[in-house]
Amino acid sequence: MYVTQPLLPLLSREYGLSATVAGASVSAVVLTIALLAAAYGPLADAIGRKPVMAYGCAALALATLACGFAPSFGALLVLRAIQGALVPSVSAVAVVYLGDLAGDRDPGSLVGAYIGATVLGGLVGRVGSGLIAQATTWRAPFFAFAAVTALAAAGLFLAAADVRPHGPRTTLAGAYREMGAHFANPRLVLAFFVAGTLFFGFIGIFTYLPYRLSAAPFLLSTGAIAWFYASYAAGVVSAPLAGRFSAVPRRILIAAGFAIAIAGTLLTAVPHAAAIAAGCAVLCVGMFVAQAVAPAYVNVTAKTGKGGANAVYQAFYYTGAVLGSTLPGIAFEHFGWNGVVVSCAASLAIGLLCGLGLRGDARARALAG
Repeated sequence: MYVTQPLLPLLSREYGLSATVAGASVSAVVLTIALLAAAYGPLADAIGRKPVMAYGCAALALATLACGFAPSFGALLVLRAIQGALVPSVSAVAVVYLGDLAGDRDPGSLVGAYIGATVLGGLVGRVGSGLIAQATTWRAPFFAFAAVTALAAAGLFLAAADVRPHGPRTTLAGAYREMGAHFANPRLVLAFFVAGTLFFGFIGIFTYLPYRLSAAPFLLSTGAIAWFYASYAAGVVSAPLAGRFSAVPRRILIAAGFAIAIAGTLLTAVPHAAAIAAGCAVLCVGMFVAQAVAPAYVNVTAKTGKGGANAVYQAFYYTGAVLGSTLPGIAFEHFGWNGVVVSCAASLAIGLLCGLGLRGDARARALAG
């Protein structure tokens, strides 16, 4: 998904693009995720989780491979949009699949472990992309990650359990009706806004970070900038740990994650490389504490149509990413890095308020603590 983030200055130089236009190589992916994520949840409710994930992942490998052969920046944007259309086949279904695996047990630890795995993927994707591109060309990372995605698809086909959703199987039309009904639940609506505001703040910082670090006074290379994404390692630890804190109400954990993320965002405004690196790490801790808990909250709060509920959460999450990969870029062009920091911190502050407003019903409280 984020293979182009450390490559944005390279794309800007090769094609003569502004930061905002080059950033479209990220926002093109998250835009189609946001538009299509909601389609996959009801589909998974109707035909099963494994087929949606396995076939979608296989198609994603082909789309990723094609990006490496893009003949122009416009063609790259189209192919990146196709990637985004396929990503939710896994991302919008995986949490509810884990909920099915958990059965009557709290899914928090499974969801936390899954989020930790996605953090590791983000770390490898961003750092690996920058290092591969520095040694070769900006096209090579797509070839490498197409192979990784193909292996993931093979693993889903061969090893994933074909877990059936709990309760009677619904029709596709019925699944869409259940998904729409979730908007009548204020707890779920607040959780959806938690998703969007969280990812806005996070992706805004990391999308435009290369421009800050490649400019004076830092003047860092693409490879050196890629190592700033190693701050993701903090999320590899924090996400699984947060998922295991079932004794703490989820709304408290979510609010704490937002508060930590705001602190990390503000720290990146300090004009020293060490402070920026520390801010990135703190931001990652906060982001993945909240993100390890919020999807599990949605899963236990939704009574029916869990696939649809998690898909809507994903749609809001990536809508936040679309806005977060675009609006902070405009702020950057007008106000410099401080514009990015203010816009991202404001979004996280709104999410903090939404997180504090979350309440659980009887079953959610019994599971969440």
